[in-house]
Amino acid sequence: MKSIFDNVSYDCSKIVTQSYSTSFALATKMLAPSIRKDIYNIYGFVRFADEIVDSFHDYNKEELFNAFEQELNNSLANKISLNPILNSFQHTYHQYSIPRHLVDAFMKSMRMDLNKQVYATQKEFEEYIYGSADVVGLMCLRVFVNGNDEHYESLKLSAMALGSAFQKVNFLRDLKADYEYLNRSYFPNTDLLQLDEASKNRIVEEIKADFARGYVGIVNLPNEAKFGVYTAYKYYYQLLRKLQKTPSTEIKNARIRVPNYQKFGLLATSYVNYKLNLV
Repeated sequence: MKSIFDNVSYDCSKIVTQSYSTSFALATKMLAPSIRKDIYNIYGFVRFADEIVDSFHDYNKEELFNAFEQELNNSLANKISLNPILNSFQHTYHQYSIPRHLVDAFMKSMRMDLNKQVYATQKEFEEYIYGSADVVGLMCLRVFVNGNDEHYESLKLSAMALGSAFQKVNFLRDLKADYEYLNRSYFPNTDLLQLDEASKNRIVEEIKADFARGYVGIVNLPNEAKFGVYTAYKYYYQLLRKLQKTPSTEIKNARIRVPNYQKFGLLATSYVNYKLNLV
């Protein structure tokens, strides 16, 4: 029965989420059960595409990416794929009428990572951020508003800002790995070898502005999504605060984390704020 195959596909996307990102998986568990599965489906898709360009160094990445993209196109056209991750994603894509240009923009940014190593201008950086992060926020937003076009348009800019904030926090946290292992430099006009406090603080303030724009949208999300998104917001903002307090020399030489006990503390305070209608 196809329903069995579909359920197996959904389970695969959930496993991918839980295996690759404990923080995102925790936030997703705070979403209403009615939409949780679809966020797993989106994450599984974007994670696999990102994994090709970031991790498979002993293989022909471009060949693998081309094959993945072709199967993606087939799955969206035929509404089925023997790749369970793409099969689950196409279900969410069609159910919530995710615009195709969002998927294309995401794949374009992932393809850029195959060869591009330095984003020297603000324009290049913003184009990459839009495709790698903003559109992922917009895909999730389609689910959060149950495909409602009017609600989607009203929250669109905030969702993009929040996606940008999350991605930039990841970039700042992963400076060492991106530069040493992938030879990539994302932030324009920033010499990572000479990163100083002024450069770091400039990046932090830029991210804080993104968070402020993103928070405006969180408070207007449907209840099914608000607590989960707010939990993710609190986690990433806490990580940013920790990065702000960390000397730039240490950021260049270590990956900064939020310990599990702090994550659960953030979850508890987020829940209290949510129940008291402080969000």
